[in-house]
Amino acid sequence: MAPLTVLNDEEAMLQASVRRFAREQIAPRVRAMDESATLDPLVLKGLFELGLMSVEVPELYGGAGGTFFHSVLCVEEIAAVDPAVAVIVDVQNTLVINALLRYGVDQQQAAWLPKLNQSLVGAYALSESGSGSDAFALATTARPDGDSYILDGRKLWISSAHEAGLFLVFGTLNPAEGYRGITCFLVPRESDGLHIGKKEDKLGIRASSTAEVALNGVRVHRSAVLGQPGKGYKIAIETLNEGRIAIGGQLVGLARGAYQHALVYSKQRRQFGKPIAEFQGVQFQLAEMATKLEGARLMVYNAARLREAGKSFVTEAAMAKLYASTVAEEIASQAIEIFGGIGFTKDSPVEKYYRDVKIGRIYEGTSNMQRITIAKGILS
Repeated sequence: MAPLTVLNDEEAMLQASVRRFAREQIAPRVRAMDESATLDPLVLKGLFELGLMSVEVPELYGGAGGTFFHSVLCVEEIAAVDPAVAVIVDVQNTLVINALLRYGVDQQQAAWLPKLNQSLVGAYALSESGSGSDAFALATTARPDGDSYILDGRKLWISSAHEAGLFLVFGTLNPAEGYRGITCFLVPRESDGLHIGKKEDKLGIRASSTAEVALNGVRVHRSAVLGQPGKGYKIAIETLNEGRIAIGGQLVGLARGAYQHALVYSKQRRQFGKPIAEFQGVQFQLAEMATKLEGARLMVYNAARLREAGKSFVTEAAMAKLYASTVAEEIASQAIEIFGGIGFTKDSPVEKYYRDVKIGRIYEGTSNMQRITIAKGILS
């Protein structure tokens, strides 16, 4: 089934290019990466070579000068093959590079964007043990010391931590000031006192590394402040509001991958002398899956278009992530049912989607946090 959503020629060409790369270069490595919980270096190299790790980086710094919507398209296409690989593309583009483009001064952009375009992976270090949904209850501190700041704290569940060479670290200048003291710092991996913990052994998206990042007396120059001191909360809010649109795109891609596998298999698997796709019960399942998938895609694309047009999009972004995460979980589950017993084994292509999908209702804002945002939007 062709998507009902209309893309212009440039967007369609990008979509086709990323889809081809995902099928040819990522698909053969999905199972091995999942079992080893490791991102294949050749896949990462390919992501950089195709420009998927720097979609919006301006041509001045070696990038393609693409759009936010282009980033969402890339995330969706990769997630249809492997949602774990889509995570590193998502974080790099919609969180790290997005924040640098919006808040970085010329010197910071010139120093980091060419590297992020070529081979450097970025990570977004906000979460802590006591600050998940309450993202600004940070314990990480930033103490002024001459022309530097000294960072101390522990960041948990940091995506791409093991591959990253640059961390956007959020710490507070004064815990008594609450969110008003939060500041964002550009911290290189090689900084003395920065230590990467072991990778979490996760249920899904296993090829995406998730680890603790410990900061023990890490010294960074004042020029490492992204934006202004005390304005880190603004950077976090705005980038996460936009980032959850891409998470919606990731979930749409995941749902599409599971649905397409189920659709093909329903025409191959025979019961009672005919393909199960000829049974009305299966047809109804597939029809529901296709309808909900298209609805989720439309919501994600709409939120992305609103963001690009400079219009209000926060409520729509929350709706898109909430609905896409719900739909993706339903479709991944139904895909296993259509596959039957084999769908419950690792020999099928759909059980991984089912494991990967659960995190979609948790990271970059839980479903309940999205409901809170939506309620505020419709009641204001």
